[in-house]
Amino acid sequence: MLIRRVPFDHPDAVKLNDEVQAEYHERYGDGGDATQLDASDFEPPNGVYLIAYDADDRPVATGGWRRQDANEEGNRDGDAELKRMFVVADMRGRGLARRILAALEEDARAAGRIRMVLETGTKQPEAIALYTSCGYEPCEKFGYYRFHEDSRCFARAL
Repeated sequence: MLIRRVPFDHPDAVKLNDEVQAEYHERYGDGGDATQLDASDFEPPNGVYLIAYDADDRPVATGGWRRQDANEEGNRDGDAELKRMFVVADMRGRGLARRILAALEEDARAAGRIRMVLETGTKQPEAIALYTSCGYEPCEKFGYYRFHEDSRCFARAL
């Protein structure tokens, strides 16, 4: 497995983002994640976007982080917000999400971020299990979905 840094608007990132949005729609019955994201959010040193490729150079997993500081949506100074963690269905259960997560945490730490935060939902129990098994703990709600009942937020010191 090869993990590459790519722009958020790279064709492979767009393809995987479309897949994750379709999964959100299937699970939540809405239009997907409405959080505003811009490709510049993931440009170093303010963030990074990663894609894992299999031996056939097929994009199979993705994730990114973007810089957040104290704002009206509940973030704190020094936050790195995890976004678009996703593994294609036929590659799940192989540790790819953990590898992407570890690489993102290392990159955010190197960029001076002090806390990794994420928002997920109650209809993604496997995501919640991954994050809690990696040391993430529930935190105050933040972001676009902070007032939604199904929203769950987690954080981990970097």
